[in-house]
Amino acid sequence: MFTTDRRGFLLASALAAPALGLSGARAQAPATDPRLGERSAGKADAPATAIEYFSLTCSHCAAFHRETWPQVKRELVETGKLRMVWREFPLDQLALSASVAARALPPERYEGFISALLGSQDRWAFARGVDSLGEIAKIAALAGMSRADFDRAQADDGLKRGILQMRLQAEREHQVNSTPTFVFGSRVVPGEIPFERFAENVRQNSRS
Repeated sequence: MFTTDRRGFLLASALAAPALGLSGARAQAPATDPRLGERSAGKADAPATAIEYFSLTCSHCAAFHRETWPQVKRELVETGKLRMVWREFPLDQLALSASVAARALPPERYEGFISALLGSQDRWAFARGVDSLGEIAKIAALAGMSRADFDRAQADDGLKRGILQMRLQAEREHQVNSTPTFVFGSRVVPGEIPFERFAENVRQNSRS
């Protein structure tokens, strides 16, 4: 579980400050930007909903998506028991850049793209001497995004503001301060959790 420590808080404050036109709780995301709409999998009328707050540079988020998400998708989402909602909570500038690329893609390509990023995280996020943005752009190209479109998205401060506003809202609404954090109804569950615990939270949410 990656926690927002003082350094992370200062980084988030710097990212959200005047350069991007964001001012704490008063900041507003562009409400009409479809790129900031809900990203989810599963039936809209599923009996339970889970929200995952994640950072694309969080190794615990990568482990969840690699080891647990495939079973969640197969046994809970595809069987109609769960609607899974993803919300970005970038912990650093690189995570924000990766989230920008994800949000700039068509919604139907979102899950596959973030799964590809999390599955190859060691290669683009932590490898020494690597051109991280270049590696993200290569993965985005496999999802159908040209390098020109990728560069335009990275220069879009409005999109960055919207993603950072999601993070600020997560802090206010669910007191999120680490990734991954899952929300099952009124229950907030921080940390990477195994399938059995995830499924039990889904069952409890379905009964509530």
